[in-house]
Amino acid sequence: MPTLPPRSEGRPEGDRIAKLLARAGVASRREIERMIAEGRVALDGKVLDTPATILASLKGVTVDGNPVAAAEATRLFAFHKPTGLLTAERDPAGRPTIYTALRNALPKDTPRLMPVGRLDLNTEGLLLLTNDGGLKRTMELPATKVPRTYRARAFGVVTQGQLEDLMDGVEIDGVRYGSIDANLERSSGRNLWIEMTITEGKNREVRRVLEYLGLQVNRLIRTGYGPFNLGDLPRGQAVELTGKPVVHFLSEMTGTPIPRGGVKKADKVVIAAPEKAPRPPRPPARKGPSARPAPRKDADTAAVPRRTADAAKSAPRRGPAASPEPRKGAETLTNAPRRGSGAPRSGAGSRKRPPSTRNSTPPRGPRK
Repeated sequence: MPTLPPRSEGRPEGDRIAKLLARAGVASRREIERMIAEGRVALDGKVLDTPATILASLKGVTVDGNPVAAAEATRLFAFHKPTGLLTAERDPAGRPTIYTALRNALPKDTPRLMPVGRLDLNTEGLLLLTNDGGLKRTMELPATKVPRTYRARAFGVVTQGQLEDLMDGVEIDGVRYGSIDANLERSSGRNLWIEMTITEGKNREVRRVLEYLGLQVNRLIRTGYGPFNLGDLPRGQAVELTGKPVVHFLSEMTGTPIPRGGVKKADKVVIAAPEKAPRPPRPPARKGPSARPAPRKDADTAAVPRRTADAAKSAPRRGPAASPEPRKGAETLTNAPRRGSGAPRSGAGSRKRPPSTRNSTPPRGPRK
């Protein structure tokens, strides 16, 4: 990856004020140039009229009358952007932006972050964010040739030979696109999965190139930017990128010296999912009489005491298998013979059933 050109001889020490303000996280360099044109930036009380002013520091610089704090250390974050979010700070139509999701995905003390490049509304995947406007601009420039890798699912038919022809670049509607490394991963019916690596990052470059080949893109995922790979970062989550490979990359991009002793450069940095906070330990189970909460004092009914094991054994059984006590007035009911035995039932008081007249009618004589 090419580094920034060396400082030319005779150039005053320092950087352009737009670059310093962008590095301090005030806004992007383009926005700062607009702020200077609007007369919102001043140096020692004098309004500046050009973004080309060279300064060694931000001492005495104010924006909208407020002094600018010294630039914080450069920080880099990775965000797995879902579809349906705009890569913008705000939307006049009120549609959700990446900052809607970042409010819940980042710690509250995170500095103001700016996206490195853009992802379309319906494009998902890796989106880098930084508090350094200078780094943002450097990574976006086509001249730095930072690779961006995408996986596209498209409807249509294409050959690997057609994709390999993109290595020579292609011109579409008067726009020249540089070398593109494209490979056909697999196909399912008429849906294809294609991996593409570009280095310029022009507006809707991947979609336009595939449409030029007669394909209809129905899903687009950015899986890599520079040495950083999306890995298993969950959708909608963000994580700060740290470690020696990140330090090497930032030094290479910003032109700052690598820390003493150097760091090892890595070809790829696979982004891991953020660590979840451990669950708090469960409180120990209460034992003894205090294990069950006492009944409320304002309860309308008294609490029913819990039966012990001995009380449960001595309690009378209920249901069909129970043996209920005989009812009052039916002392001999259990010893009564079954119905139809010929003996009258007892235990029904002093009332007696009249003798049955069945089969007592004398036989009829012959008809006259």
